[in-house]
Order: sequence, then C-alpha cells, then structure tokens
Amino acid sequence: MSASHLEAPLDILIFRDPREMLAKCSLTPLRGRSGIRFVDYHPERTLDPGERILLHVEGDELTSADAHHGLLLIDCAWRRVPTLQRRLTRAPLLRRLPPLVTAYPRKSKTFADPGAGLASIEALYAAVHLLWGSRPELLDGYRGREAFLAANPWLLARAR
Repeated sequence: MSASHLEAPLDILIFRDPREMLAKCSLTPLRGRSGIRFVDYHPERTLDPGERILLHVEGDELTSADAHHGLLLIDCAWRRVPTLQRRLTRAPLLRRLPPLVTAYPRKSKTFADPGAGLASIEALYAAVHLLWGSRPELLDGYRGREAFLAANPWLLARAR
C-alpha cells in the first residue's frame, strides 16, 4: 500500500436517491468500503454535508489544495439533483472537475443528459484522484473502467 493511502483516508458521503436502481448504480460496488458512507434521500430527511465539496459545474476547479475537505456526491438522475440538494442543511463547497470523457452509455428517452456528464463512479474516481491520489480499487466492478481510463489518459498514468 502506498504512503498516500495511509496519509489520506477517504472521506466520502454519497446522498443517493433510492428511486435509482441499485443494480444499475455505478457506485453499488463501493458499499461497505472504509471512508465511504451512503445516505438515502427521503423527502422529510435533511442532511448536514459538513465541510464537504460537491462537484458542480459552477464551482472553481478541484485541486489537491482542497484535500482537507471531504467529498459529497449526490447520486440521482440529473433532473433530481436540485430536489436532493435542497435537503442539505448547509451549502457545500462547489468545485468542478477538469474536462473528462465518459465511458458510461447514457440515454434518456425523457430528459437530455448534460454533454459533459459522467457516471457517478467516474466523477468520484476523478475527484479522489485529484484530492488524495490514485485509488484504482474504486473502479473495481465498473464495466467502463478500461474505456474511461483510456479516454482520460491523465488518470491512466497512475491508475495501474
């Protein structure tokens, strides 16, 4: 195990919409891992995100300087993000990822997906890579792993 793994434990909170099918969720293989906590959304539940970073297109670019903060992921359909975000008791820090190419086969018959959208596992992996270093085990179980890393070679350099 590398020194970066010992120096920087994961601090990830995933606020998940239970309407999403677990079988299709790219984050499901991460359940039970140390440093990753899942909380299911409920309309009457609020969630204190603490001093965490939420990946958001309107934020400043995420860098290793943000490594002292935890990470918050909202895992739901794009159209439901505002609904879940309203249940947060305080505003998280907003940061955006650098441009990345998804390997996730997205297609909605009802709503348009954002052009730069990523699978949740892809966004999580890239954010962790920038904050705390390479954690290739996060992509274990992700069918798009090889295609995602090949399409984003700056992540591939230290992912093996």
